[in-house]
Amino acid sequence: MKLPPEGARWLVWLRWLACGSVFAVIWLTSSLLGIVANPVPLYVVAAGMVLYNLLFRASQADWTAGEGNAERNILFQVACDLVALTLLLYFSDLPRNPFLVYFVFHMIISGMYLRGSAPAVLAALVTLLVGAVMLLEYLGQWAWFPLHLPRFPLHFPSEPAEPPRLDGVALLGEFAAFASALWITVYFTTSIRRYVDRAHAEIRQKEKMLGIGQLVAGIAHQIANPLDGVQNCLRRVGERVKDDPHLTDYIRMMAEALERIERTATRVQAFARPRGITLQSTDANAAVEATLEVLGTTHVGNVRIMKDLADIPSVQGDPYTLQEVLFNLCTNALAAMPQGGTLTLRTYPLGRRDEDQMGSVAIAVSDTGVGIPRVDLEKIFEPFYTTRGDSGGTGLGLGLCRMLISEMGGRIEVRSVLGQGSTFTVVLNPAGKPPRAAS
Repeated sequence: MKLPPEGARWLVWLRWLACGSVFAVIWLTSSLLGIVANPVPLYVVAAGMVLYNLLFRASQADWTAGEGNAERNILFQVACDLVALTLLLYFSDLPRNPFLVYFVFHMIISGMYLRGSAPAVLAALVTLLVGAVMLLEYLGQWAWFPLHLPRFPLHFPSEPAEPPRLDGVALLGEFAAFASALWITVYFTTSIRRYVDRAHAEIRQKEKMLGIGQLVAGIAHQIANPLDGVQNCLRRVGERVKDDPHLTDYIRMMAEALERIERTATRVQAFARPRGITLQSTDANAAVEATLEVLGTTHVGNVRIMKDLADIPSVQGDPYTLQEVLFNLCTNALAAMPQGGTLTLRTYPLGRRDEDQMGSVAIAVSDTGVGIPRVDLEKIFEPFYTTRGDSGGTGLGLGLCRMLISEMGGRIEVRSVLGQGSTFTVVLNPAGKPPRAAS
């Protein structure tokens, strides 16, 4: 999912609030509470924040020129904020300043809006800046260290006038906790962002599939209407030639072919109708038998078809949809065996072997074809990805199959060896749950 370029403007408005809060906190802690002894450097940094925020505000007109341009502006803004926050904390006793946790907010923003390695680069920048300040302040309190970084300690009411020395062990523990929290925030934020991106891409592909389904339904409707007229004409021709047995056989074969076309068009219309999938108790073996009736029970060309149906319980699914998925898998398997081979449909209970759902049932479609390269296994379920584009493949079949099986609460697994064949396994949950409509 692409976040809008207006995020850069949102950061500018958020920074105005931050600038006002910084001035208010400096005044409160220095003038009223006396915690900050020297507020001048803090006011200078806060003024610098106002200045570069004005520059960001003035250049907003060009920020929507493209997503990449918006991301670069956000990266530059976050980097400036991190440097400003580091200076503010340095001038107010960074090792003991409770506002050190505010770096986490910038990591969340960078993880939300920036892609690639940018969030990790910003996290590394913060880790180096804070670590360097802590180290130099610790070493600077010893006379033997040549570089003495000035300290700006906080003076709390319960503490003595002389600021306490920094303890190395405590400082190391504080830095370890800070750095680990920073990187954990980056990791989880970017992980959630990638998950949202994948979910958004799948939603878009499902919308695309729905549009294709509606298009196919319209085409099927246009086919079905002329078929009625052709069948009526064919019946009348059959009445005229019923005395000729040869012509009668031809008419009968033509009528049967037209009926098959009409049934296919009707099934496509029923499938594409936006009524959802009705989950019910389904006989997986019956779905396999129905698929074999369409393919031919023993041979398709030079491919031998075999079945191995076990005694399995009913599954939760939609009978018609399951047949469509099995037919699609069988069609792909036949295409993978141009020189012939064996297509095997097998059902078997998984029992306790399935960690996701005890008692689930597997339907395996195996071929002895050319196999699928390992580099393609991750992509075969992506819509419009096909290795058979020259022979008319659209790349929609497997993506649609996975979507339909997922809506039935199941999953599809694949195993393949080059030159030996492939096995697609549909795993469905056992029946017994109340039927529901899957959107």
